[in-house]
Amino acid sequence: METKDLSGYSDAEKIVLAEQLWDSVSKKDLAVTEETQQELEQRLERLDNGKSQLYTWDEVKNYLRQKR
Repeated sequence: METKDLSGYSDAEKIVLAEQLWDSVSKKDLAVTEETQQELEQRLERLDNGKSQLYTWDEVKNYLRQKR
């Protein structure tokens, strides 16, 4: 596959192109293995049971910065 030069496009045009590309990928075309599906179900169950916690992206970044 050949990569196109997008330097002539404005940032707004690039965003529109990215959105169109993303929308062109059908969710039904994305295969999930049985193993991945089971893992996702287990994670959702742990979350529903209060055994797991969600973090914002900012919280994750701050945590990683503190570990350095």
